[in-house]
Amino acid sequence: MTEPVAPIGRFRAVVFDMDGLLLDTEVLWQQAEAELFRRHGDRFSQADKLAVMGTSFAMTARYFAERLGPPERGPQLVDELQQVMHALLQDQVSSRPGALELVTRLRGNGVRLALASNSSRFLVDTALATAGVTDAFEVIVTSDDVEHAKPAPDIYLLACARLGVEPAEAVALEDSAPGIEAAKAAGMACIAVPQFAETDVSAADRVIDTLEELLF
Repeated sequence: MTEPVAPIGRFRAVVFDMDGLLLDTEVLWQQAEAELFRRHGDRFSQADKLAVMGTSFAMTARYFAERLGPPERGPQLVDELQQVMHALLQDQVSSRPGALELVTRLRGNGVRLALASNSSRFLVDTALATAGVTDAFEVIVTSDDVEHAKPAPDIYLLACARLGVEPAEAVALEDSAPGIEAAKAAGMACIAVPQFAETDVSAADRVIDTLEELLF
């Protein structure tokens, strides 16, 4: 762990991850992944979940191809997964504890807000619409907007650029190891809010149990 991060209100901008951080969609991803594996004659385990959580679609495609084969099948499997996920996102999406309250407070205090997600734009748009937070963020960056998704820093660098702030003036809120790696590589402070105890969040500047801790 590095030196304690400054209070969140001291930063000019806050950049939220979406899946598992802002919205409680990791459980939906797990349902979609389990359905994909079921369709292809296998069982999706917790180890599988931890292996792909927060990674890019390219990395997920490689992993799925190794598990379900053959190697060239990876992109097709990811496309199928996204369609399953899209159907789930149209039904109901909940926010993570304290997430919407934090967004409201930060906006009220004049803090610039962005969303930086490894998901595709159509999934992000659907998730935000279902959760009723489409207009919550000044900037939204997805994996469709960059050549390299998390754990590369591109998504966070683009979010800061579009907000007009330096990375050192922004803090990222993340729940996954690849997301933390991306934020730190971009030169940002990072607060981790892991949803799963097994998640390696050792590279974060601060670790909290829920976003509610940032409301005080």
